Amino acid sequence: MDLGISGRKAIVCASSKGLGRGCAFALAEAGCEVTINGRNADLVGKTASEIRASTGAIVFEVVGDVSDPSIQDALLKTCPEPDILINNNGGPPLKDFRALDRAALIGGVTQNMVTPIELVQRVIDGMIARRFGRIINITSSSVLTPISGLDLSSGARAGLTAFLSGVARDVAHANVTINSILPGIFDTDRIKSNFSVAAARLNQTEEQVRMDRTNSVPAKRLGTADEFGKLAAFLSSAHAGYITGQNFLIDGGAFRGTF
Repeated sequence: MDLGISGRKAIVCASSKGLGRGCAFALAEAGCEVTINGRNADLVGKTASEIRASTGAIVFEVVGDVSDPSIQDALLKTCPEPDILINNNGGPPLKDFRALDRAALIGGVTQNMVTPIELVQRVIDGMIARRFGRIINITSSSVLTPISGLDLSSGARAGLTAFLSGVARDVAHANVTINSILPGIFDTDRIKSNFSVAAARLNQTEEQVRMDRTNSVPAKRLGTADEFGKLAAFLSSAHAGYITGQNFLIDGGAFRGTF
C-alpha cells in the first residue's frame, strides 16, 4: 500500500534504537525525510547510516536528550516544518513507588508527559496551517493495565494521554491527528534491562524470566520494532485522517479485555 506520505518530513524522538528506530525505518521506507534523535552519537550515526543505505531516504541526526529544551530547539531547527511527529522517550526504571523522591517524580513526569506536550505545542500550529499533521505518542500498555514498579512511567503517560485527548478533537478539522500506540512486551534493550532486574529480584536467570514473560503472551512471542513501526507509519499516512484521539494497544493479546 502506498501510504501517501512520500516527501513528508518527520521527527522521530529517541529513535536510535528500539521502537523509535522501528518507526524511523518505516517512515523512511514510505518515502519520508526523517530526523532521528538519541543520546549516543555513535548509535545515532549508525542508525542514520543504516536507514540511508536501506531506504535511500534523507536522514538528519540530532544528538541529545529530547527532554532538554536546547535539543528540542535543535530538532525544530533541523526540521522546522514537520508533517509527522513521533513522541518517544525513555521511561523511569523499575522501582517501588516508595523509593521515588520528589526529584525522581518530577523527572519522570518531565520525560513522559511534559516533553511530548512541549513538542506538540511547537509543531501543531504549522500543521494546522498546512492542513496536514500526524502526531503519535509512544506510551505503554501500562496506561491500561498496571505493571508493578512502573507506576511513575504509567502515571506520566496516562497524564499525557488525557491531556492530548481534548487537543486531538480541537485540531481534527485541519487534518491533524493525534493518537497513541501502547506497546506491550517488545524485544528491545529496554525490556532486556527489565528482564535483568526481574531476574535478580526473583533469583532466576534472565533466560527463565524471558521465557516466562514470552509464554504469558497469547501470541507466544515478543513484539518486534519493525511491526511496531509499520503501525506507526500507517497512522502517519494519508489514509489515517479519520483516526484521532485513539489508543492502539499492540501487545500480542496480553491485555485480557474485550473492550
